[in-house]
Amino acid sequence: MFGIDRLDEDLLVMRLFNDERHLRPGGTVSGPAMFSLADVAAYVATLARIGKQALTVTTHCSIDFMRKPAAGVDLLAEARVLKLGRTLSVTDVLLFSEGQAKPLAHASLTYSIPPGR
Repeated sequence: MFGIDRLDEDLLVMRLFNDERHLRPGGTVSGPAMFSLADVAAYVATLARIGKQALTVTTHCSIDFMRKPAAGVDLLAEARVLKLGRTLSVTDVLLFSEGQAKPLAHASLTYSIPPGR
């Protein structure tokens, strides 16, 4: 369902492979599919920095849907960890239709990191 196009200290680019199961009537990608991409991208970006940590969980997510996704193309998430502390990770995620310059959605996510990492 997901793939990683880029992963380094500055940026994670994750892909949601366009699939009929993610579509609403009319052919648009559903909001829950877009939310999933943002959440998984923030999770992977966080774990890439802290390593495997059981019980690292989403504690906050705010997402603004700004545009309808383009039909028939994958969605891309650009995730940037803004702050990585001992107990919290804050990540900014922009979602795009592949090949489009304007973002579809903007999400801000906070993950709780268990003690003792």
